[in-house]
Amino acid sequence: MDFFEQAYHGTPPWDIGRPQQEIVCLEETGQITGKVLDVGCGTGDNALFLAGCGHEVVGLDSVERAIEAAQRKAEERCLSAMFIRGEILSLREIGRTFDTVIDSGLFHTLSDTERILFVRNLHDVLVPGGSYFMLAFSDLEPEGYGPRRITKQEIQDSFSDGWRINGIRAAVFESRTRKEGSRAWLSSITRL
Repeated sequence: MDFFEQAYHGTPPWDIGRPQQEIVCLEETGQITGKVLDVGCGTGDNALFLAGCGHEVVGLDSVERAIEAAQRKAEERCLSAMFIRGEILSLREIGRTFDTVIDSGLFHTLSDTERILFVRNLHDVLVPGGSYFMLAFSDLEPEGYGPRRITKQEIQDSFSDGWRINGIRAAVFESRTRKEGSRAWLSSITRL
């Protein structure tokens, strides 16, 4: 059993029972548009929030327990969102394209090799001109717990070919571990 499967035998620290405030702000400012893919959706709080705002949403996660929990939440809240168990490095297998892809805490879990594969797959499922929003642990967050930290340069290097980086700004990744959250980068990236 891998780390993520094991984490969902309880309540993972990133499962805060509501959408990340950064995702709420993106929606409120009109930056999230059209059909949305939530990669690494967990139990679906970000996806369900966006479905409630009228978006057609697909949530993808590799952990069956997370997908089952997301589906239960959708039924309980009478929201229409599709949740799929699948591999993050095989986004092409969804067989659809999206206007917006959100990533709340996925990219920072990927190895260097996995990042290359993920970015290629992301390019294939995002329409030209589509937006990718990534919330990831920042290198400004002190070490000692949690996932690998990401530098702005790593983000720029990962999205240097076929992408336009609109901005990378300081943000907060909310969790149950720390009341104040963790320092993060919120990146806005457009597929060319």
